[in-house]
Amino acid sequence: MELLCWLGVIVLFAVGLLGTVVPVLPGPTIILAAAVLHRVLLPAEKSVSWIVIALLAALTAASYAVDFLASYFGAKRFGATRWGSFGAIVGAIVGVFFGLPGLFIGPIAGVIVFEFIRHRRLIAAGKAGWGTLLGTIAGMLVKLALALAMIVIFLMNAPPPI
Repeated sequence: MELLCWLGVIVLFAVGLLGTVVPVLPGPTIILAAAVLHRVLLPAEKSVSWIVIALLAALTAASYAVDFLASYFGAKRFGATRWGSFGAIVGAIVGVFFGLPGLFIGPIAGVIVFEFIRHRRLIAAGKAGWGTLLGTIAGMLVKLALALAMIVIFLMNAPPPI
C-alpha cells in the first residue's frame, strides 16, 4: 500500500510540474493534492506533518499570486492601461477555445487589440503586449520554481518508503 501511494504521489508531482508550464492544468494545486493524499492515506509516522501541508498550501497560494501579479506588472511596466488589462481578460477567455496556443497567445493579442482600439498607436499597443508576454514568462518561471520547492520540501520531510 505504501509503495502504491508513493507511486501515485510521484505521478501527481510530475503532472503538477507539467501543469506549472501548461496553462490548462493547475500545477501547484495538483502537487498540494498529492501531498495531502499521501498524508491522509498513510499513517502519521510514514508521512509529512500537517505543518508541512500548511507550508505547501501557502506556497500554492503564493504561486497563483505571483502568476497574476507578474503578468499585471509586466503589462503595466510597458505601458498597458485599463483597456489593455480588460483586453487580456477577453483574450484569455477567447483563447480557451483555441487550446494551448490560444491560452498563451490570447491574453497578449487581447492587450494589443484593446490598447490599439483605445489609443490608435500600434507601437504603444505592441509594447503593452510585449510587457504581457515578458510578465507571463517571468510568472511561469517563478511558479515553476515554487512548484519545485514544494516537491523538495515534501521529499525532505517525508520518511522514505519501506
